[in-house]
Amino acid sequence: VIAPTAKFGRNAHVAAYVVIGEEVEIGDNAVLLPHVVIYGGAKIGDNFFAHAHAVVREQCVLGDNVILQNGAIVGCDGFGFARDGDHWEKITQSGPTVLESDVEVQANACVDRASIGETRIARGVKIDNLVQVGHGSAVGEHTLLCSQVGLAGSTVVGKNVILAGQVGVAGHCNIGDGVVVTAQSGTHGDIPAGSMVSGSP
Repeated sequence: VIAPTAKFGRNAHVAAYVVIGEEVEIGDNAVLLPHVVIYGGAKIGDNFFAHAHAVVREQCVLGDNVILQNGAIVGCDGFGFARDGDHWEKITQSGPTVLESDVEVQANACVDRASIGETRIARGVKIDNLVQVGHGSAVGEHTLLCSQVGLAGSTVVGKNVILAGQVGVAGHCNIGDGVVVTAQSGTHGDIPAGSMVSGSP
């Protein structure tokens, strides 16, 4: 189902049960496999490849050569709630997620949209299966987020960082360029560039 205002470049392949929303723009050589959903207003560059059940939410922006593996979600709502007496009120998550060129998001990983501003994944970043990138985070160029990494909201990760499997990063932390955090470590503060750290916390 393709909205009449959606625009594709040349050589698009759109498989069964794909849904494309209003005002979507997708560049040349796109491949959208079954059950991919692109919400309204998304802007996507050339050579986009989306495996079955990948989703790009409203107003998100993707560069060239982006690959989404099965079940990857770009721009889902950030986990934002405010206490109101005896219950939680949802905080609107209106900021887009931006994936720059040459990014791959693997199976069942989620990159949340922002409550304000944007969530940005820089060029060449690779995001493994079951990774969670919290709202308003920024990840620098050519960083690896390995399986089950979790970034709480407003985390800033530098360039060429490696966060090994199951690393957890507390919110509002800054991780410098070239940092390596070993598997199952938990970080609770800023980490200087070039560090290698282990432990919980």
